[in-house]
Amino acid sequence: MTNFKLTYSTMFNPPEELHIGFDKAVEKLKQNMGREYGMFINGKDVFADEKFDDRSPVNTDWMLAKMQKGSASHAQQAMDAARAAFPAWSHTPWQKRVEVIRKAASLIEERIFELGAGMAMEVGKNRMESLGDVQETADLIYYSCDQMEKNDGYIVEMGRDPLVGYESRNVSVLRPYGVWLVVSPFNFPFALSGGPMGAALVAGNTVVLKPATDTAWIARLLVDCFRDAGIPDGVVNFVTGPGSTLGQALVDNNEVDGITFTGSFDVGMKMVQDNGKRNYVRPLILELGGKNPVIVSKNADLERAAIGIIRSAFGLQGQKCSAASRVLVEDSVYDELVSRLGDAASKLVIGDPTNRSTYTGPVINAAAYKDFQNFCEEINQDGGKFLTGGHVKTGAEFDKGYFCEPTLVTDLPLSHPLWTHEMFLPITTIGRVKNMDEAMQIANDVNYGLTAGFYGSPAETDWFFDKIEAGVTYANRPQGATTGAWPGFQPFGGWKGSGSSGKNAGGHYYLPLYMHEQIRSLVR
Repeated sequence: MTNFKLTYSTMFNPPEELHIGFDKAVEKLKQNMGREYGMFINGKDVFADEKFDDRSPVNTDWMLAKMQKGSASHAQQAMDAARAAFPAWSHTPWQKRVEVIRKAASLIEERIFELGAGMAMEVGKNRMESLGDVQETADLIYYSCDQMEKNDGYIVEMGRDPLVGYESRNVSVLRPYGVWLVVSPFNFPFALSGGPMGAALVAGNTVVLKPATDTAWIARLLVDCFRDAGIPDGVVNFVTGPGSTLGQALVDNNEVDGITFTGSFDVGMKMVQDNGKRNYVRPLILELGGKNPVIVSKNADLERAAIGIIRSAFGLQGQKCSAASRVLVEDSVYDELVSRLGDAASKLVIGDPTNRSTYTGPVINAAAYKDFQNFCEEINQDGGKFLTGGHVKTGAEFDKGYFCEPTLVTDLPLSHPLWTHEMFLPITTIGRVKNMDEAMQIANDVNYGLTAGFYGSPAETDWFFDKIEAGVTYANRPQGATTGAWPGFQPFGGWKGSGSSGKNAGGHYYLPLYMHEQIRSLVR
């Protein structure tokens, strides 16, 4: 793969070696499905009395793994282990921490085909999206290591007080908080677990990881990379089980010094409210979804726009917080763009995401499958028209999985609640606007501010970047209208209800979020 760098921008034209490696990994995994995996606490596998079967949304007959249904007692064990390991890990020289964490990233890269194949089978991502998630994780971890080195451990000499007869030295030091909890979602179970874990660990914190139940298996394979890299016992801990019991016990635990959570707006806001009831406020790094707009000007390159919108609307079946879920098109080019979008969406291949030709796999579970049907019925009853899709797929291979058609909706009144509600499904609404000012007003009139896209003239792009209320913004990008951020290139994070920190992962300002500042003033 000489001269090829896998990112979400380059994944549309990969070398043949990627396909060959992926196909071999799928075949191997399918021959070894169904084994039991423990939780990982204090360097040991831990098994619970209750288990659950981790089944594939591609085919629910595929039992991928048997996982543990952890309890509040397991949450406490993990927290105790992380607390006990913190003094030694935090006092390990940052150079040594970087060495170990960088080794974990290299193992992720070495295992990219196995991990990508597992992700396609457990999450339903197509092969290139799956491989991208794995490589992005390694790059996020590398980026945190690079930033620690670039900033020389975040130890900065400050000004010296002008005291006569004394020498006054002041030093700013960023130090880890302690035990960091990472609660990750199903849609990017590697990047949104491994990225925060890498940052927390490089900074000197110890970690407890609680993944989404739907993607517990692939998260365990991630933890194995840290284990095999030589991470000390207790520094990385991994627990699985229901969010309502195990997850809540973790969030409420007094041993937690900081939390990174990626998930729904409602759950994140409850974390914020509960945080205010504690004896002091803990740092919360929250990414809480999006309702991402694409604005298309009358001056747009419509071919670029159509390609970028389709890729961002239906990659991972619309189950991205960055998905293009709203398209606002200037009146004079509306009909032509709608025609192009309909043609492009109708050509997307739906099926087993491990197959090379598949673009659209299944949604994650039965609940999402039912939500899709309910939303489509609501759209139909309230005046929306289906340009494409609107149905679940049935018959043959589709009866064993959760397959939904890529759905483009026109004529849904702009006042309808689904223009502001995050559906997290392969449903995108298209609206006609009189001018760009109207489009911008609609685009910004939501609680979210994660990503946004624009297609128009070069002069108009400056207006777009200035006016849009979002943390990740793209203009005239065929690789994805609202999706495709990559560490070191497009740091990822949101404004308003989409994020709590104001700093984007994979960027200059992210790693310091996992540390607090101490000023050391010494007078001689």
